[in-house]
Amino acid sequence: MGSFTPVFLPDADALRAAGEALAPRLFSGAVLCLTGPLGAGKTTFVQGLARGLGVRGPVTSPTYAIVAAYPEASLPLHHVDLYRVEGAAELRALGLEEELGVEGVWAVEWAERFPALAPADHLEVRLEHAGDGRELALRATGPRHSALVVGR
Repeated sequence: MGSFTPVFLPDADALRAAGEALAPRLFSGAVLCLTGPLGAGKTTFVQGLARGLGVRGPVTSPTYAIVAAYPEASLPLHHVDLYRVEGAAELRALGLEEELGVEGVWAVEWAERFPALAPADHLEVRLEHAGDGRELALRATGPRHSALVVGR
């Protein structure tokens, strides 16, 4: 639907600032599917997103827990990391298919591992290595999330 030319971000602070800048435009039920290689900055982006939503404590990757919840955020934040999920059966056991996008904001790292999990209307947040920095590209896949990329 809507997409942007990738934006170069020179360092982790710029990546966090991009997440923080997106936060005020989010809505309950928003689903952000973060994609990109290991070390591209997915968790760093979510740290900025969390800060923009009012989370004051540390935000780390929920690699082993799979899901971390931050109910104190202005919109409850659910941070999901699918890196260690082995397959569809494990994913079903987590119950994410029923919960994803229902309440609060969902930031899903490694979303490309289970593309069928993403609702038809979501925001793809693609991060890539670019020299010493990162490239960030956003793509909305439906009308609810297109407002997040229009007029950025």
